[in-house]
Amino acid sequence: MPLDPIFSDAIIFASLLALLSIGLTLTYLTTRVPNFAHASFATIGVYIALVTTRIWDSTPYIAIPIAFVISGIVAVALYTFILKPLIRKGASQAIQMVATLAFDLIVIALLNIFADYIVKTYQVTSREFTLRSYDVEFMGLPLIVFAAPITIAILAITLHIVLRKTKFGIAMRAATENSDLSGIVGINVKLIFGVAWLLGGGIAGIAGALMSLWFQGDPSLGPQLIPSIFAASIVGGFFSIYGAIAGGLLVGLTEVLGTRFLAGEFGSWLIAYRPLIPLVFIVVTLLLAPRGLAGINWSRLRRHGSRK
Repeated sequence: MPLDPIFSDAIIFASLLALLSIGLTLTYLTTRVPNFAHASFATIGVYIALVTTRIWDSTPYIAIPIAFVISGIVAVALYTFILKPLIRKGASQAIQMVATLAFDLIVIALLNIFADYIVKTYQVTSREFTLRSYDVEFMGLPLIVFAAPITIAILAITLHIVLRKTKFGIAMRAATENSDLSGIVGINVKLIFGVAWLLGGGIAGIAGALMSLWFQGDPSLGPQLIPSIFAASIVGGFFSIYGAIAGGLLVGLTEVLGTRFLAGEFGSWLIAYRPLIPLVFIVVTLLLAPRGLAGINWSRLRRHGSRK
């Protein structure tokens, strides 16, 4: 029995949203500033996938390591040349947040220039494109249906091992919790933060490369994804990698399947209001559990529930 496309869409979107939420959380842990350019790091991955398929005549999966490196470098550039100087000058979090938004506008402009270059040089469609036809089938389904959740599972296990079992991971956790004290005891905080931004941007690039196999690519894709990414991170708790994964899966599945359910109950006109779902998640979370899923004392809730 073939899988309903809506479930494929939900699985892929939720997995990729979890990846993007992990990346955003990694960068937030260092500067405590929401990075509005994060979604555009994923768009870079989308365009790298376009190059590998339509220009290099290769598989889009080749774009994954390339997207990780390039998007990671762009993220490090944002941290090194914009945020670090602002932090040294004592800029407020609001100013730093505006700086990430300005950087995002620059990245979107460069992506538009690159899209025009591809059209003029290679006569390849570079706006509102999809690379679904370049995917391969596995068990009667596009490979991306399996690749997206497998990627998030591998990444979750890898991050758990790195953060919990290695000296570098312990140093990273210490640096994000108290950078001043970590510096005093000899931890290279600047290097740790730089690696965190490299990983955060690189993971977004991976998500973008995979996203190209299911969703439409366009230079303006980033701003469309930002509400969902922030909702996932806020729901999960901005200070927890595990919460980021849970938030991404919860928001992603609800956004796709919830829209389908509501459209079936009240009419297809509701599909246009899908972007409201992540906004509702943000509002409800901030009102009821400001620290997200990771900040809830689940053991206390279980004890309270057992008394009833």
